[in-house]
Amino acid sequence: MSGRFITLEGGEGAGKSSNMEWLAEQLRAAGKTVLLTREPGGTPLAESIREVLLAPSDEEMADNTELLLVFAARAQHLAEKIRPALARGEWVLCDRFVDATWAYQGAGRGLDQDAIGALEELVVATSQPDMTILFDVPVDVGMARAGKRAALDRIEQEDRAFFDRIRECYLQRADQQPGRFRVLDAGQPLEQVRAQLEPLITEMLTWP
Repeated sequence: MSGRFITLEGGEGAGKSSNMEWLAEQLRAAGKTVLLTREPGGTPLAESIREVLLAPSDEEMADNTELLLVFAARAQHLAEKIRPALARGEWVLCDRFVDATWAYQGAGRGLDQDAIGALEELVVATSQPDMTILFDVPVDVGMARAGKRAALDRIEQEDRAFFDRIRECYLQRADQQPGRFRVLDAGQPLEQVRAQLEPLITEMLTWP
């Protein structure tokens, strides 16, 4: 028995979290067993790493430290939660996965692509998503939303150019991998975003 792995990606304030539970409800109504999770995080150890990654600090975190922490959390997440759930035949919905690393640490931080690729091969290997839904939103709109929900975390405090690079990377990856990515206009009101999700749910339910 093998489950399905669906990831939700996008920049700050894209609306991934607010739509993930709704998406899960639709899949559950169709008879699927659905696990919701997130990155970085998803297990107690990985959530502890998330706190280190996102908490503002007087000590500046080195970019490679950030990259390694992200993959350390992901390794634990895959081993303890994602892979066992897929083996049980569950559908896993994950708020961010390895595409976020390419966007944030690769494009945003400008880290070496060969290093990221090597870590992806080591940690992720064949555990790639069946579908990645990209919630695309203009940077100004997303950051305005993020600023309303809570105090900005360490990464959300980066400058505008950082988030411009992230959005560009996400869109480039979607263009390069159209078989996996589905791009939504997440700058629209919630009802319209969910209307864009509905045909994707239909598509998922036709999977063998």
